[in-house]
Amino acid sequence: MTLVSPIPSVDPTEARSRIDEGALLVDIREQNEWDRVRIPGAELKPMSTVQEWFQDLPRDRDIVLQCQTGNRSGSLTEALMHQAGFDNVYNLTGGIVAWARAGFDIESG
Repeated sequence: MTLVSPIPSVDPTEARSRIDEGALLVDIREQNEWDRVRIPGAELKPMSTVQEWFQDLPRDRDIVLQCQTGNRSGSLTEALMHQAGFDNVYNLTGGIVAWARAGFDIESG
């Protein structure tokens, strides 16, 4: 039996704390989603182009991945851990939807 380690996840409050302490927030949604609404300070790095940018992610600071609801970013968190050897990457549980529901700032337009 193979044990699979759980995907490291943070809720919006923990994510905000990590970001305030220097974590990089990466929005992996596509450009059209980003254009509608985004978390201030996030960097847009679409999941569709992950092969072009994942190797440039820092390994010396925490990374919080974020999408709309946490599903895509959860998958990518798992892939970065198990296929690319990252040990500093976290999924924002509930994505930007949970972030907004927690009352944290979002930008639109």
